Formats: sequence, structure tokens, C-alpha cells
Amino acid sequence: QVQFVESGGGLVQPGGSLRLSCAASGSFFVLTSMGWYRQAPGKERELVADITSSGSSNYADSVKGRFTISRDIAKNTVYLQMNSLKPEDTAIYYCNTLPYNRFWGQGTQVTVSS
Repeated sequence: QVQFVESGGGLVQPGGSLRLSCAASGSFFVLTSMGWYRQAPGKERELVADITSSGSSNYADSVKGRFTISRDIAKNTVYLQMNSLKPEDTAIYYCNTLPYNRFWGQGTQVTVSS
């Protein structure tokens, strides 16, 4: 069964940093592209970063140069390093495959506020 467990969110001031982690279960992980998604209140869920099985990454324009996605194949874990955080980055962050499947985790709340 596919399962994602996100962690690492919290309250941070503008300009601060957070590192999110996503532990994935299932044998699919090694060969599958993974993505970090976020959903802000009243908005649609959006893809912010993704990484292929070979390590190539892509970023939404809104986070390019500030966020870095990485993965540890041995640990079945995907990370999102978020620097220079802005209030508009406030959202619940989720990981999933790319394209996403129906097995969403609980997500982790990121709040950027002074």
C-alpha cells in the first residue's frame, strides 16, 4: 500500500528556513518521480517542486531559487529545503508521486508570519 508521511513544518518568520521530510512506503519509490505540493487556504493544490528517479528537479517560478528538493533512495525519503520563506508560502505541504495518485498523506503545516 502506498503511504506518505510528511513532517518538518512549523511557524517561521519571513526570511527563515524549514526542511520538510516525506517518508514514502511502497516499492514504487525507486523508479518514480516525486513531487512536493502545497495547498493554501481557499486555493487549489499546486505542485511546487519535483524530482525524477535520476535526480533531475523542477520548480515552480514562485519558489525557484529558494526551495531545493532532494531524495534519499535508500531511505525512501524526499526532502524540501525551504529558504527565504515568505508569507505567501503559508500552506499545507504534501508529497506524492508525479503525476499524483489518490494516496495523499496528512501533510505538514507551514506558516510564515511575523
